[in-house]
Amino acid sequence: MFRISQFMRLIADAERSGSMAPVRKTQPSGPVVIWNLIRRCNLTCKHCYALSADHDYAGELGHDEVCTVMDDLKAFGVPVLILSGGEPLLRPDLFDIAARAKAKRFYVGLSTNGTLIDTSMADRVAAAGFNYVGISLDGLAETHDKFRRLNGAFARSLAAVRLLRERGVKVGLRFTMTALNAHDLPALLQLMRDEQVDKFYFSHLNYAGRGNIHRAKDAQFAATRDALDLLFDRAWQAAWEGREEEYVTGNNDADGPYLLQWVQRRFPYWHDPLRAHLVAWGGNSSGVNVANIDNLGNVHPDTMWWHHTLGNVRERAFSEIWSDVSEPLMAGLKAHPRPVQGRCAKCLHFDICAGNTRVRAQQVTGNPWAEDPGCYLDDAEIGIWPGTTARIALTPFAHAAR
Repeated sequence: MFRISQFMRLIADAERSGSMAPVRKTQPSGPVVIWNLIRRCNLTCKHCYALSADHDYAGELGHDEVCTVMDDLKAFGVPVLILSGGEPLLRPDLFDIAARAKAKRFYVGLSTNGTLIDTSMADRVAAAGFNYVGISLDGLAETHDKFRRLNGAFARSLAAVRLLRERGVKVGLRFTMTALNAHDLPALLQLMRDEQVDKFYFSHLNYAGRGNIHRAKDAQFAATRDALDLLFDRAWQAAWEGREEEYVTGNNDADGPYLLQWVQRRFPYWHDPLRAHLVAWGGNSSGVNVANIDNLGNVHPDTMWWHHTLGNVRERAFSEIWSDVSEPLMAGLKAHPRPVQGRCAKCLHFDICAGNTRVRAQQVTGNPWAEDPGCYLDDAEIGIWPGTTARIALTPFAHAAR
């Protein structure tokens, strides 16, 4: 996850004080775990990575098994549990699970489509004390209802946002951009502000198979860049005005280098110190600081790796599975540096993005270490030219006087 607002606040504070705060890199005690507790969902969305439907699925972890796994996660140092699905509100023991997680002092998030949250359910969610509730919106009413294949889905999800906000619950909107809904992004950002929503999570569409040199001019990649420009500008405005709004992105770690370009254009004197902060962030953390457990207990490097199982918590403890680097994919994901190839191996910003999203490379080429086909930066922007065979360094930008 790329926390745009965190970096914008760094710049805003530096503008006010004349110096940027030093880098303080802290290593998480364990990975954030996104836990798909149930696969069943009341919707059949077009873009669902879990391929959920509205029926029960056999073999899902029972309550006692969930508790056993939770104990292991706590002992292993996992700080955050994101309870997801399917639609997690369909799991009868969800609130018991959430209460246990809170008692163990996890940060507990809930990821939901929001359509099941009426007044009584909003009361239960608020009483459960979730640290954060993310509600997915794919656009405004017409667009969202088409994606969700349910007339009125937008109205129900927006009502859920309002009900939770009224009860003091921290709420975020989750938006996955595709060619079919990119036009609704500006209106959704305005909706966020109008509804006083706390957070906006922008998930990239996994574009693939694009050309290398002219990526910045590709129509689809241009849409990505336009969206990032809008998010950066909105996050900067919020940081400068002191608004308590959070803007984050996911599934494309090229956002870090792209932010560096944004800073170079507007605040060139903060380029070098911000770059140090971005290097400390470190880019893609699948298999390192982000983990996924699915409804059957299978462990994956993140939620996009459901086709690759590292082990099952019924057979081995999560802590053992996650620490096992004899598994080839995990060995590569945990390596420093990762054994990436192609443009990623030559990239000037490899130390910022860590080779971006490996699952895209694997899905498109069959090789998880191939260059990421979803990188929207062109060769000039990442400091390589045809014939370059090794990572190179460009002349650093001058740290200009203000």
